[in-house]
Amino acid sequence: MLPNNGGTWKPTAGSNTVSYDFDINIDRMGTNALALEGYQSYLFGPDNQATARDDLISMWVADMQLAAAPAAIEAMAERLEHPIFGYTMNFDNALYDAFADWCAEHYDWGIVREEMETSLGVIPALFDLIDCVCEPDGRVLTLTPSYGYFKHATVHHGREFVTSKLTLDEGEFRIDFTDFAAKARDPKVQIFFLCHPHNPTGRLWTDDELRQMGRICLDNNVVIVSDEIHCDLLRAGKRHTPIAKLFPGETSVVTCMAVSKTFNLAGMMMAMIVIPDPALRTVWRKRHYPFVSPMGLAAATGAYRGGGDWLKALRVYLDGNFTLLDNVLKERLPHAVFKIPDATYLAWVDLSAYFPGPINLTRFFLDEAGVILEGGEMFIENGDGCVRLNLACPRAKLKEALDRICRSVTGPVATGARPLLGRG
Repeated sequence: MLPNNGGTWKPTAGSNTVSYDFDINIDRMGTNALALEGYQSYLFGPDNQATARDDLISMWVADMQLAAAPAAIEAMAERLEHPIFGYTMNFDNALYDAFADWCAEHYDWGIVREEMETSLGVIPALFDLIDCVCEPDGRVLTLTPSYGYFKHATVHHGREFVTSKLTLDEGEFRIDFTDFAAKARDPKVQIFFLCHPHNPTGRLWTDDELRQMGRICLDNNVVIVSDEIHCDLLRAGKRHTPIAKLFPGETSVVTCMAVSKTFNLAGMMMAMIVIPDPALRTVWRKRHYPFVSPMGLAAATGAYRGGGDWLKALRVYLDGNFTLLDNVLKERLPHAVFKIPDATYLAWVDLSAYFPGPINLTRFFLDEAGVILEGGEMFIENGDGCVRLNLACPRAKLKEALDRICRSVTGPVATGARPLLGRG
């Protein structure tokens, strides 16, 4: 049995203040969790399985090893009081009102009810939008390294995937606007998949960068599909600007947001897709059947209504985890290249100084450290020698994982090259 409410919160004695405890370790084995029970097929393919072991630490897929926001759990508990869970759609305004209030408070951005669609996640929306926007010979553009599903969705629909590589300038990832503009001017390019904040690097694009990317795309009739799923997971002092906010009146900017990352509700399968273009919405509705999970609908509404204080506490905890990682790398792997990211709970660490030859780092750290993470080979291109670590976990677990990683890197195996075995 889990602790009450997942063990994440409790009233502070003598006050009405609620505190949150993110240090509790919750065992996910036996819950059909992808993070622990589905990593082999995803990371290595069905024909290239890893050796099973019972001491693994999961730091790969982007969900948290922390209990979900109590506001979401309470909303689901309330929904459970009604014993019928039939076919459900988003008919009323409860979710819209909660989401619109959240956007106004956190981004100073107003959305319109008729423009908000729901989806069973951002990934399904990416697949659907390619089919809605792209002609059969159309192309999809993105920045690399990149979230793998941008490519998976494109290839699934038989479209061509086009990339513009980010450059690294004094530890900061930057857009090569000359290359980006040249790619966007291709008349076959019909969609730009923007990841904002960026996964895997954690960059929060500036307003100037967003305006420049947006103007290039809109001037070349490229629809911008902005995946902003990590938009609430910011470091202290940072603020997110939806790209659509910078282009009021433009209908070719689609915004994808969700409660999945912010409140650890990925399994609830609920995303909000803001589609300003009436013609595109019409095509979307013809191809997209809008069933939702009744529990997902309740969880999302509850999280947006009452999850703000929990998120503030989570951000502080994540900031501490990133500081820990930064300190450990400086002390034990001083040749690693790392900068605490603006956003996300994902750390992008360049370990190429320790691995001079081609190597599948996903396989290496699984075999040598017992840590499930994603090497740069999982992020399409431009990620050689890098790893992505999920820091949304109890600090004790993070310390153990980092100790294992550091010991494995400084061992003799790390000095030699290994063949690339996993999926790219």
